[in-house]
Amino acid sequence: MALNNSSSLIELPTNLSHDHEWVINISRSLEETLLENNNDDDELTLATIFNVPNSLRSSKPVSYTPQMVSIGPYHHRRLEVVEMEQHKLAAARWVQKVLKNKHNKPMGFHELVARVAEHDIRIRSCYHRYLDFDREKLAWMFTIDVSFLYQYLRTCPSKTKLPSLENMGYLMEWARKKIWHNAVLRDIIMMENQVPLFLLKEIHGFLCEEEDDNNSDKLLASMLMGLCKRLAPIKHLNDKCFEEECFTRTHLLELLYYTVAPNWTTFPIEGNSKNQENNNNNHNHNNNNAKQVDENKMYGCMGLIFNFLWCVTCAPVHILVKIFKSNIILGLIKVPVKIVAYFLELRDKSGAVKKFVSSMHDVVEEAEKSSDHAEGSDESPLVEELAIPSVEELSKTGVVFRPTKGGINAVRFDKSSATLHLPVIHVTDSSDVVLRNLVAYEACIAPEGMILARYTELMNGIIDTEEDVKILRESGVLLNHLKSDKEVASLWNGMTTSVKVTKVPIVDKVIEDVNAYYSASWKVKVKHSMKKYVYASWPCLTFLAANILLFLSVVETVCTMYGCSKLVRV
Repeated sequence: MALNNSSSLIELPTNLSHDHEWVINISRSLEETLLENNNDDDELTLATIFNVPNSLRSSKPVSYTPQMVSIGPYHHRRLEVVEMEQHKLAAARWVQKVLKNKHNKPMGFHELVARVAEHDIRIRSCYHRYLDFDREKLAWMFTIDVSFLYQYLRTCPSKTKLPSLENMGYLMEWARKKIWHNAVLRDIIMMENQVPLFLLKEIHGFLCEEEDDNNSDKLLASMLMGLCKRLAPIKHLNDKCFEEECFTRTHLLELLYYTVAPNWTTFPIEGNSKNQENNNNNHNHNNNNAKQVDENKMYGCMGLIFNFLWCVTCAPVHILVKIFKSNIILGLIKVPVKIVAYFLELRDKSGAVKKFVSSMHDVVEEAEKSSDHAEGSDESPLVEELAIPSVEELSKTGVVFRPTKGGINAVRFDKSSATLHLPVIHVTDSSDVVLRNLVAYEACIAPEGMILARYTELMNGIIDTEEDVKILRESGVLLNHLKSDKEVASLWNGMTTSVKVTKVPIVDKVIEDVNAYYSASWKVKVKHSMKKYVYASWPCLTFLAANILLFLSVVETVCTMYGCSKLVRV
């Protein structure tokens, strides 16, 4: 039995009020567990259906809470979704009708419930939270919910043409209504709305008993593939591998996760990726050794010359900035201002000079504030976030974006051609819910590396405005099925970071290479130098402006007292 289920046995059920009843239920549960372990010990699984962590839910609760239909125990009979119970009962009646026509006996549905009840312990072991339902109620709830889910899956497009069991009139009518269809689609993929996948296979096999096992499994795999192709933001599916692995997954969200995220058994770890890169580099060096040496020498000489000229030009400016940022210089600025202000105010009749001097005081105070802010900014803690330029900024420095046919593991940056290769991502009205729940599931299972979370952080980092989305859309990396590029930008900017700091070698290397290329661009160097030497030299410019204004005011005063026209004639 799974460890999580053992821990749940000691939790007090809320509906038991007497100690004696509690002991009876615990004893019965232990006996059932022992029998279950003796019968099919290999089928027990660890918990894979979790509650969404509060750190993720707090950012956007509506993306993690079912809005139309509840599947499974976590949101069973919640008031907001209780209206859909009639549709779930209609699905149960449809299953009952199919069973009656196939087996010519009215008790077929009860037999299906009994078969589900046989897996009671296995079902409970899939859930991280204690399920406060007795055996019978749990079996009926799962049978009805999975019947609805199975019937809904038959309305999704699939590669294989499904045989028509019976007319699903009401559900097909609902499926034609796109808004309702998409709302249910978002709900059934939420992490807290998952049910064990083996129950879906159980009902499918119960309804298709005349089919052989291979054909029956292929039909269900085709239905599941149609759902994954509809929901997957990165549509990188291998049909053959999908059919072989789909029934090894515990639930639909896990199935969707492993169709989007690469399998860590085949995913290159940091050491292997470095070795492979070194081998490729050695091969390239052997082929083009002489050419590379010449290019390195040329670029090295040019770099030395550029750095020398840069230092000669900017060193005096840097020294002046340091001098004029000091408090001594700011004090020297204030002294002449106060002296001239005193004499000018004595002769001022219109008040214009007084206003002028007041404005000069404001300039000096602003210079002091900017200097204090510059000194204190070095001591403030830095906010840890993914530091990477936006798509628009990268595009201005010559970076080109190209779609790749692979999945997330195909993300790479080609330094020679300045090309960032990204998988094609489809953005629909369901993408926000799908991505958030996939990241939440990844955070709960905690694999060796949270590659999907790191990928969302990468996309969140490079997409800031609708112009970024436009560039990606025109390059073929992003397929926008929403109304505007602004909505896509808002979607990515609304994505929160993962629950913990993630490190994925292949994505981190791309970020490092992109930042290195961006920082080495001459446009970026000029921009940073302007910020460092020009914008930061505001006290120096203020000092010069103040002295010029003081000189002009003195000239104006002298002209007022002695007459500038007389001096000019002389």
